[in-house]
Amino acid sequence: MRDDRSREPGLKDRALRTAMLAGAVAAGAGALVSIASSGLAVYFARRIVVPENQPEDLDILHVSGFDDDLVVQLPVTDDTILPGRYGLLFDSGRGLAQIGEILEYDPASQTVARRVLSVMAGDLHSARRGRWTGTVFTHPSQLGLPYEDIVLTSDVGELPAWLLPTTADEPLDTWAILVHGRGATRAEVLRAGHVLDSIGMPSIAMSYRNDAEVREGDRSRYGLGDTEWFDVDVAIDYARSHGARQVVVFGWSMGGAIAFQAASRGRNRSFIAGLVLDGPVVDWHDVLDNQARLNYLPTPIARLTLDMITRPWARSITGLETPIDLERLDWVTRAAELDKPVLLIHSDDDQFVPSGPSHALARVRFDLVTMPQYDTAAHTKEWNVEPERWEDDVASFLESKIDLHGTRRRRA
Repeated sequence: MRDDRSREPGLKDRALRTAMLAGAVAAGAGALVSIASSGLAVYFARRIVVPENQPEDLDILHVSGFDDDLVVQLPVTDDTILPGRYGLLFDSGRGLAQIGEILEYDPASQTVARRVLSVMAGDLHSARRGRWTGTVFTHPSQLGLPYEDIVLTSDVGELPAWLLPTTADEPLDTWAILVHGRGATRAEVLRAGHVLDSIGMPSIAMSYRNDAEVREGDRSRYGLGDTEWFDVDVAIDYARSHGARQVVVFGWSMGGAIAFQAASRGRNRSFIAGLVLDGPVVDWHDVLDNQARLNYLPTPIARLTLDMITRPWARSITGLETPIDLERLDWVTRAAELDKPVLLIHSDDDQFVPSGPSHALARVRFDLVTMPQYDTAAHTKEWNVEPERWEDDVASFLESKIDLHGTRRRRA
């Protein structure tokens, strides 16, 4: 009979090898998870800072009617069932239709029929896909107001802009500087054109670094407001050299973050009389945390993503020349530093940039911040849902909170 004791060393060796293999597998699995997590963090970090063109991803199901009596049928989305007036871009942005009220909603087929108010450019009948947007004008000529193409010269080069002089006989020498949001263009701000003209305020619809019109290949990176404010200073230079005594900076979405930085850090900050902000980023931490939740990012990956855009070690990964200082962009924490009147227009159903920080700032700085209640406009579409109310709120703020007395000047 074989002595079983002779097998013990073999058993121990096998057990040891099995344990070592299990450890190696676990370590390898851990490494793979770590690599996958890092890769996901890189993906989202680059999505935050790398400019990209907005896709035309909305199916245009059917267009019926002729000329001034057109109806478009679209799939139901959170945007296409919002009340109000919108833009439908198509043909790679070359076409634009202004879309009006809902005529029919079919919950069974999940489609909606809406009136076409006007086809500003392109052939809507032949369009198959488009992009829903709050931008209803793509060029100032569509406003029926005077305009001039101008160029602002910044440290990054030439920035195209539109000057919108007022039709008023006695224009104000308070000007408006209009700053669009992330991924948008200067066309976004043209919604403010009519109300500014009605009170006699000239304005500049500006572009800034990283815009589609000026970006250089794939090297451009958003600073989330931490760098773009330099270009607002250049727009203010232009306004001052053409007769402006002071300016009001308007900002939509990320344009709000840019406006806050221009008003606190810009060399022309003493000439900024106030801010008008629509769906603004008041605190990037809150916005990015919200986006992490919407994308089901685990907390460690979300934290790594933030590290990548805020720490020098990740510059080669993100392509950022300078890490972004999110603390400097947090105006809830910096509320005590606010020294200018602010109008905050921010819908409470905004899922992209939650309105919580705007409310927090309005509560803490009730002495300077005016915040009317909006609740059904999603992100930066308050004008689209209630244009008359939006314009009334803006005009009332400018006339009551900004010192416009004695700032009218006669045309030469």
